[in-house]
Amino acid sequence: MTLVKDSPPDAAPGPRAAPGAGGRRRRGENLAGYLFMSPWIAGFLLLTAGPMAASLYFAFTDYDLFDPPRWIGFGNFTAMFDDPRWQKSVEVTAEYVVIGTPLKLLLALGVALLLARSRRGQAFYRAAFYAPSLIGASVSVGFVWRALFSDDAVVDRTQSFLGLRSGGWVGDPEWVLYSLVALTVWQFGAPMVIFLAGLKQVPKELYEAAEVDGAGPLRRFWSITLPMLSPVLFFNVLLETIHSFQIFGSAYVVSNSTCGPADATLVYTCYLYQKGFRESQMGFASAMAWMLLLAVALVTAVLFWSQKRWVHYEGDAR
Repeated sequence: MTLVKDSPPDAAPGPRAAPGAGGRRRRGENLAGYLFMSPWIAGFLLLTAGPMAASLYFAFTDYDLFDPPRWIGFGNFTAMFDDPRWQKSVEVTAEYVVIGTPLKLLLALGVALLLARSRRGQAFYRAAFYAPSLIGASVSVGFVWRALFSDDAVVDRTQSFLGLRSGGWVGDPEWVLYSLVALTVWQFGAPMVIFLAGLKQVPKELYEAAEVDGAGPLRRFWSITLPMLSPVLFFNVLLETIHSFQIFGSAYVVSNSTCGPADATLVYTCYLYQKGFRESQMGFASAMAWMLLLAVALVTAVLFWSQKRWVHYEGDAR
């Protein structure tokens, strides 16, 4: 007699999800996500996108902040190119960017190379060199800087003691812009920290192999450090160039809100402020703002195009 074990009955099917439950759950999650994002969305629409759209409209109008805007097409843009002070502001800003940005990055890279080596008090030195970047953009530092470079101040007395030219930089149209350059170079802490992070990523084996081959410090810097650091260098060049185009506070404070003397510190944003809020030509100022945006976009595009030639990324076949 053969005993046959009964097969277990089929398991009872579990409860099925109600049709559309997954869709409702996803919609609830999306709704919760949009709810949490709503403060940022409202801020973006009200404080960024909305003002940008309004300024684009004002750029094609004659608007003085008091009367309704009147459409004039490209009148503001054509008047801009015929304005000698606008041309002066472009020249001053270009000179500031071309001189200040490379000097700032050179100093940041040099200090980063010194701080990359382990030494006693390294954390203190890093914090001390980074501190100017935190306070350099404040109005109080602008007042201090103007006092340092005024007539018979610290810089003037030091120059006289060393037998150099006498007279303050702030009151001299030929030298006042260089006081702004000195201020921006003094704030080299932010790119310095980025350079430090990049230097930490360079493999030490490359330097050891180069030393075995007899390469000196300059050769190692040119053949190893710069190529490996080129992505970080490109990032710093891009950020600092854009930041230099937007200079306003230091020029406004150091010049005592005149953007002078003799328009020597008439940077682009300072002239934009004068046209918009002092002369109540908000339409002209809006057109200037959009021209600045186009100029920055063009410079950014050129930098991205040029980086194919000198920026080395790990794994590139070049």
